[in-house]
Amino acid sequence: MIEAGDIALVLLAAGRAERFGGDKLGAMLAGRTVLDHVLAALAPLEVGHRFAVVRPGRARIAGYEMIEAADPGAPQSRSLGLGVAAAQAAGARAVLVALADMPLVPTSHLRALIAAFASDRAASSGAGTTMPPAIFGARHFAALRALTGDRGAGTLLAGAETIALPVGAEIDIDRPEDLALAERYLARRAR
Repeated sequence: MIEAGDIALVLLAAGRAERFGGDKLGAMLAGRTVLDHVLAALAPLEVGHRFAVVRPGRARIAGYEMIEAADPGAPQSRSLGLGVAAAQAAGARAVLVALADMPLVPTSHLRALIAAFASDRAASSGAGTTMPPAIFGARHFAALRALTGDRGAGTLLAGAETIALPVGAEIDIDRPEDLALAERYLARRAR
């Protein structure tokens, strides 16, 4: 059984935000930045290490060891590889991978994902697909580090235990219209 201290959280926050047209993580969503929503959901989790893979020059994220993705044009797989390498070097036995542009994932979902993890893999599901946040055991570290391209770890999620995301939580802020959609979901939740 993996203990909370054996898990390293890897927050991927190094995207180029080309489709968004600017700093999407700093974009305002219901009075807070997209990144602040994500950090608030991650804060209560008990994990052994917290790593944030960021673009060069990104402001420090309190409580996270910052890993700069030296090449801002590198694909998501490179950021993931950097985070997994740091987790492995820190002695983690599992990595919880979260995306900094998924601001509607609640803490309860992240806790359910960790609880479902039985040393191999567990992933989120939403909108008919398996997706992050996801957690991988150490036996997947080499494969995660070897990934290429901008698809992330999707191929490694086939057959993983899945936990359904609440409706709307699968929204990934890639374009301005995604931010507007997330705003509508938050407004509905508040009613």
